[in-house]
Order: sequence, then C-alpha cells, then structure tokens
Amino acid sequence: MIHELKILNKYFEEVFLSHKTFEIRKNDRNFRKGDKLILKEWDDSKQIFTGRKLARTVTYILEGGSFGIEEDFVVMAIQ
Repeated sequence: MIHELKILNKYFEEVFLSHKTFEIRKNDRNFRKGDKLILKEWDDSKQIFTGRKLARTVTYILEGGSFGIEEDFVVMAIQ
C-alpha cells in the first residue's frame, strides 16, 4: 500500500537527513509493515506544499495502547 502524507518542513528535513527514522500517526489508514510512505513537505506558515517529497518504507509498526501511545496511533520505523 502507498500512503501520501503531509509532513511539516521541520520534520521533513530531519527525515531527509536520516536523523528521524520514525513516524507517529493516527492509524486511520491501517498502516502495515512494508507499506510505502510518500512524505510531502508542508509549510505550515504559508499553508502550502513546498513540492519536495520523500519515499520511505515502513519496516516496523508499534501499535498504540501501550508505552504511553494512544490506542488508535502507531509508531512506524521507516527506512
């Protein structure tokens, strides 16, 4: 499955530099290991997409409901 997701520019840069290797999202898309994420940079101050995109693959899913993660959220390791 391919998911196109909005990501704030301050986080986009960290993913681009491989410093941020995870995404925390509400699991309203039934995310699964092996899914592809297309992360589209969003400039919140201008309320526009910048045009920059990154593709990442989900390598691990930590389901919510434990470790302080809300029930309907997931932490996804991305590569």
